[in-house]
Amino acid sequence: MELTYLSEEKIKAFLEEAFREDVGDGDHSTLSSIPAHAEKKARLLVKGDGVLAGVQMAKMVFEFFDPGLEMETFIEDGSVVKKGDIAFTVKGKARSILTSERLLLNIMQRMSGIASYTHYLAGLIEGTGAKLLDTRKTTPCFRMMEKWAVAIGGGHNHRFGLYDMVMLKDNHIDFAGGIEQAIHSCHSYLSRTGKDLRIEIETRTPAEVEEVLRVGGVHRIMLDNMPPAMMKEMVQLIDGRFETEASGGITEKTIRKVAETGVDFISVGALTHSYESLDLSLKSF
Repeated sequence: MELTYLSEEKIKAFLEEAFREDVGDGDHSTLSSIPAHAEKKARLLVKGDGVLAGVQMAKMVFEFFDPGLEMETFIEDGSVVKKGDIAFTVKGKARSILTSERLLLNIMQRMSGIASYTHYLAGLIEGTGAKLLDTRKTTPCFRMMEKWAVAIGGGHNHRFGLYDMVMLKDNHIDFAGGIEQAIHSCHSYLSRTGKDLRIEIETRTPAEVEEVLRVGGVHRIMLDNMPPAMMKEMVQLIDGRFETEASGGITEKTIRKVAETGVDFISVGALTHSYESLDLSLKSF
């Protein structure tokens, strides 16, 4: 999967702001207690079971803060890990290891938690043909890492932001005066601005699905908060004319039934807002 939202420039900007937030005018705990010439080694210890994510990002953290740090990797992103595993070691200036430690762990623990939960949910719908999607329900300014973690865990990324896809949700439709008005206004806007964007529209009832089918002009129909039996009927009614996406209130207990309705995609906000971070630590040795 090509992750177009990842770039050296964006990652550098993220790291600059993250270190500025954490270090400020200096890591005074480290500067006051550790000699400038001291060289040490540390290892990334896995303290829980899950899917590891953020190893590649860890390399970028070290290279950004101190290019002299040397990292040796034993476990790559996307690998299933268990308590006691050693993901990598790093050696170099002790001050650099200590100052970059917390940012590194914050990133990797969260990314690994998301990748682990994504891997679990993707396993629940394996064999159905449905693809698991993330949403925009992410942490401000950390979305790039969270969506990257979803991809590492075996999920798929929905739109990255408001700018790379049109999604006409219930409020857009209501404010615009209805489904037909919203779709027509959207096409007029895209034509006027010269933008080539895919269009998805949310539907809440069979009547709304039928209206979208009558009006056309979209690429994907979201079936929002529909019970699986109704969703299956709507998938059959749509009959491949448009992509279909299930969304709203989908849980671990219901996701398999939703996938078996025949929908193309299932979007789950919990991937990035209700996961449990994987316990990791950076220890000297």
